[in-house]
Amino acid sequence: MRLKHIKGAEEAVARSPFVIHDAKERPGAWRQLFGNENPIHMEIGMGKGRFLMELAARNPQINYIGVERYSSVLLRALQKMEEEPLPNLYFLCEDAAELEEFFAPGEVDRIYLNFSDPWPKARHARRRLTSVNHLARYAAVLSGEGRVEFKTDNEALFDFSLESVEEAGWRLLECTRNLHQDPRMNEGNIMTEYEEKFSAKGNPIFKLTAVPPRDLPGTDA
Repeated sequence: MRLKHIKGAEEAVARSPFVIHDAKERPGAWRQLFGNENPIHMEIGMGKGRFLMELAARNPQINYIGVERYSSVLLRALQKMEEEPLPNLYFLCEDAAELEEFFAPGEVDRIYLNFSDPWPKARHARRRLTSVNHLARYAAVLSGEGRVEFKTDNEALFDFSLESVEEAGWRLLECTRNLHQDPRMNEGNIMTEYEEKFSAKGNPIFKLTAVPPRDLPGTDA
């Protein structure tokens, strides 16, 4: 994926009070940062932050963490936060491949994956955020009631994700190949920038929700 570099983005991220820079020192202590014992929900690959910021505004009883590895993308979310700060939301400018170094087993209650990079070439399959190796990372930090929610407009990536869920031994809770025409699964849905763009073109939106095997560390019920 090729992104336009924005001059000064790294510096803005480095000095922002909304970005946590010592994540590797915080496993097991994230609720201390928020100052409460509320559940922690996370979006990986959060982009400009529209989805997560709306969730945080609607649900002050939940703590949110947005993970975005590209500073030029995260910058847009920081600019929004400066205009309307949310006390229950922080960001990480990190690679999701290091997730287990940031969070203790069972510390995260929900993970959102929205319109992730499909990495279409077969040799890049392991980089897909719904690959088996990434699912293992999520399972390691999710709580006993934890789950992953995944949305995409890419049918090939969705099919790959369904195969990954089965291969990893996860349990599929719900699944749709046309989210906006599914009254039950679409209830309360918050659209991302990409979702709004793709659905306006008539593209169906795919969604699944899955939970990891409950015999893994950090997933005890």
